[in-house]
Amino acid sequence: MGVQERRAREKKELRQEILDAARDLFVREGFENVSMRKIAEKIEYSPTTIYLYFKDKADLLDCICEETFARLVRKQNAIDQAVTDPIERLKKGLRAYIEFGLKYPNHYKVALMMTEDFEERLQCERSREMGKKAYIHLRNELGRLAELGLIHVTDIDASAQVLWANIHGLTSLLIAHPRFPWLDRNLLIDTLVENSLAGLQVTQPALAN
Repeated sequence: MGVQERRAREKKELRQEILDAARDLFVREGFENVSMRKIAEKIEYSPTTIYLYFKDKADLLDCICEETFARLVRKQNAIDQAVTDPIERLKKGLRAYIEFGLKYPNHYKVALMMTEDFEERLQCERSREMGKKAYIHLRNELGRLAELGLIHVTDIDASAQVLWANIHGLTSLLIAHPRFPWLDRNLLIDTLVENSLAGLQVTQPALAN
């Protein structure tokens, strides 16, 4: 590996270290209570170093959330490539969303569970656009199923938003209340997915004669 390649890798690793440290602090202490200096102290660098990578705390938040939504979009695209049956693809996509949140709870908390109304949220344009891609993917999936006559919905957007609310609700509850006596997670996820599809009035394609 040449000098330039090594430096590029080191910069990429440091940038990720900053993002990971900021994400952890935002979850544990709250966004408003975390300063750039506190993030620098956690990774044992000077604040000046962080400003070489991110212009301010809002930029950090934007990048953290964008990274989370980008991972979701990549997961959705991978399922699209691997699963041809449209109903099964929707099921796997819903399950993958919940499993992602449970596997990366801090990512999920910062991107989708911080409820504070702070000014920096208004500056997170990149993460909003990436989050919109994830939502549009779900909406388009429902639209295709409706066109194929596999589901019956009167309002695609309303159905997509309610479906997302369902899976977000279970994901956030499992993350926020781990000590509640939940049943087996797979059972809960499967039940939610099946009940959600039942609400969409899923129909089976007619068998050929």
